[in-house]
Amino acid sequence: MQLCVPVRPELLILLALVAAPVASDPVFRPVTVPAHIYAGGWEHFVGGGVAVLDCDQDGYPDLYVAGGQNPARLLRNTTAVQGTLGFVPLPLIAAEMTDVTGAYPLDINSDGWDDLVVLRVGENYLLQGGPDCAFTPFEDLSFQDVPAWTTAFSATWESGAELPTLAFGNYVDRQDPSGPFEACDTNYLYRPEGGSYGAPIPLTPGLCPLSMLFSDWSRSGRADLRFSNDRHYYVKDGQEQLLQMAEIPRFYTGADGWQAHKLWGMGIASRDLTGDGLPDVMMTSMGDQRLQIQDGDGTQPRFVDARYDLGTTAHRPFIGGDGRPSTGWHVQFGDVQNDGRDDIFIAKGNVEQMPGLAMQDPNNLLVQDENGTFTETAEAAGVASLHRGRGGALVDLDRDGLLDLVVVNRRVPLEIYRNETAKAGRWTSLRLSQAGANKDAVGAWIEVKAGRALHSREITVGGGHAGGQRVPEHFGLGTEAAFSLRVIWPDGTTSDWTTLSSDAAYVIRADGTRLAVAPD
Repeated sequence: MQLCVPVRPELLILLALVAAPVASDPVFRPVTVPAHIYAGGWEHFVGGGVAVLDCDQDGYPDLYVAGGQNPARLLRNTTAVQGTLGFVPLPLIAAEMTDVTGAYPLDINSDGWDDLVVLRVGENYLLQGGPDCAFTPFEDLSFQDVPAWTTAFSATWESGAELPTLAFGNYVDRQDPSGPFEACDTNYLYRPEGGSYGAPIPLTPGLCPLSMLFSDWSRSGRADLRFSNDRHYYVKDGQEQLLQMAEIPRFYTGADGWQAHKLWGMGIASRDLTGDGLPDVMMTSMGDQRLQIQDGDGTQPRFVDARYDLGTTAHRPFIGGDGRPSTGWHVQFGDVQNDGRDDIFIAKGNVEQMPGLAMQDPNNLLVQDENGTFTETAEAAGVASLHRGRGGALVDLDRDGLLDLVVVNRRVPLEIYRNETAKAGRWTSLRLSQAGANKDAVGAWIEVKAGRALHSREITVGGGHAGGQRVPEHFGLGTEAAFSLRVIWPDGTTSDWTTLSSDAAYVIRADGTRLAVAPD
């Protein structure tokens, strides 16, 4: 159970107080999609992620879904052709491999096509994207994978690099005869050497991560690597971890201000909830879900638990009659009503048959209220599935300005829900693009002023649970007909403020300190 820590309440409710109210509650409707099931033995109790990417460049996000013992599937979005939200499977050999636990989209070679980092029980793959959703293994990156049980991934561009730095998190060492408890495998970091990758760098101790995220938590211009680790297998002498990405990486300790804490960690999401410009962190777990707020000015990595009465712990099922603790997996922030306040989605479900945890465990949709607290709305919204949820995505699939929902389940079919919230607020969609390496400006910060509210958003790759998105950033704007925007680019260049109209999608490019804006 979380502590009732009085963490700067005036900041926690700042954005809520200045965002204009939107009356309607969120409503989602299920969409018929090709049947796809994430299944398998104990190596697929975890994982089950989905990568969201526009692999054919028609403007509508497609899905690459892990299958475990079943083949992974690539589902093409047919909205552009049919006029209504739908998907069809694409029979691509490279995309239909088995033993896939998850995947993340990333433009590795900055050619403008979405690539895929595929996580597996076994060898991981870097797949190069091309026209018509064709994916083939990269042949010229010298990527030397260390086969393992990979369950976490994140990427960032370090200063001056041609290629992204890649981090792979590995779960239990299946070859350890004394396992599985206290048998966590080694994690690996891949740093580029020009146009290819050097030898993998071991990150020890490995403590069984189920999620990783590079984030510039201090707004210093350097992204460090956060791990959310599963206490079920490291058992003792472990904790959550934050890796300082210096020339020789090292883990932060108490001497740096890092506060040790342990979780049955499953997923990570990052968002500035307080309006101070610094990202806060939401983590899922067996038991309480943990929201941590930065405590300070970013000079030390101090994250403290948010107050229990904020309503974010989601520690027990709210329907289904099972009073045992919940198990959270994928977690993501997003404004599902476009009222200018970030909400939280959590995919829930028992690992398999763990008797001390709920078997009837509905997903959560925690909607942020005007006073900064969160209210459970999943049942009324129509997304409180009682299946064993794993991966997920909040993303605008049909480009109507509302965030839709994808949920990957264990042993039952994939679910997709269309957001049909009536009287939702205004919105905008922003896609950054820059010349040269790091085309999608990973590591940039977008700042949006809408009325009296200031939203600060970091462009990251990683987090969630075993899957992520390469899509434009969605902002709810409440009743504001216009908003102001500036971008802090990865090289530190800060643009001038630009005013744009709401209810539209834009591509944003740098033009010195100005922004070159075009319709998306």
